[in-house]
Amino acid sequence: MDKTALFNPVPLEKLSTPLSLNGECGTNRAPSTTIKQISANNDWQAIQTWLMEFDDSPQTFRTYRKEAERLLLWSLIEKQTPLSSLNRDDLRDYQTFLTNPEPMARWCGMRKPRLDKDWRPFQGPLSEGSVGHAITIINALFSYLVEAGYLAGNPLGLMRRKAKRQSTDSQKLAIGQRFLEQPLWQLVVQFIEAMPQETLSQKKRYERTRFLFHLLYLLGPRVSEVANAKMGDVKQLHGKWWWEITGKGNKTQLVPVNDALLHALMRYRQFYGRPPLPQPDETCPLLLRLNGQQPVTNTTVYRIVKNTFAACARTIEQERPDYAKKLLKASTHWLRHTAITHQTDAGIELRYIKRSARHESLETTLLYQHAEDDRWHEAMAEHQI
Repeated sequence: MDKTALFNPVPLEKLSTPLSLNGECGTNRAPSTTIKQISANNDWQAIQTWLMEFDDSPQTFRTYRKEAERLLLWSLIEKQTPLSSLNRDDLRDYQTFLTNPEPMARWCGMRKPRLDKDWRPFQGPLSEGSVGHAITIINALFSYLVEAGYLAGNPLGLMRRKAKRQSTDSQKLAIGQRFLEQPLWQLVVQFIEAMPQETLSQKKRYERTRFLFHLLYLLGPRVSEVANAKMGDVKQLHGKWWWEITGKGNKTQLVPVNDALLHALMRYRQFYGRPPLPQPDETCPLLLRLNGQQPVTNTTVYRIVKNTFAACARTIEQERPDYAKKLLKASTHWLRHTAITHQTDAGIELRYIKRSARHESLETTLLYQHAEDDRWHEAMAEHQI
């Protein structure tokens, strides 16, 4: 069958899979004697079940959906086989495909809304670091489906030993490409401070943007953690101010609130006529809509950051086109990477950064250490022929 006769790539929510390819009879499906832990009967349903595990973290959800979506579409269109029939050799072919998604007209295009007719899964070939990141996510998907009794085995399991050796550098490379260097961060700060404040509407946008960027930079929270937070979550314990954050896995932890953030919060509250300091059990949202009443959504937080970056990029594209290009790619999660990276560069102890970032392991926090790499690079600078 001609691949183009099957279908062209479409987002998961528009995907209509032929019955023969939906995975109900995939060759890697777990035996019927296995007790399934999920109710999914086909590959599309299995992916949706896995993605629902991340519905409390929008950025993670979007990232994981992107990689699962790409793999499923490639499997159906290029391999003409169900995702639940892929083997190790197939996944090796997929890794090669990620470095050169051809035919380009079918797979690549400019960034478009998901339901746009010109939407494509890729903008172009992936870098080595991005390929490693994609394979890590796919490995997590397969592992989940094996544990859930949906798949018999993980086709990426055979490469784990190799992946372990490469994963640290790949993850570090990915993080290193997704944070703002100090000079670029200062340009963003200067842009925010120069935002117009002539009308009441402009003042509201300025105050909200200023507070949001303080919050994202000084504490490094995730989008959902900001959108769901209440003023009463910032509380004083034993004379110190803390933010009680409920994050991934519905875990609740305390993170220190320093004077810079406390002052930013006090200013934001006073702008809306509230007492400077949060009151115990105060249910008012931490970040407000411009009317000063209702909470913002995850999407609103994301758009505020993206719009600010885009506007800042326009002001610097003549003098610093490299910085402008980077800002146009940057998203809310980049500020989490930026916050953690700048904390490590400032010499804050890793054990404290780990707790503030709420990382499960110290190894994750170590990925943000770039200062030692910079010193290594500088040490080699004078080595010449």
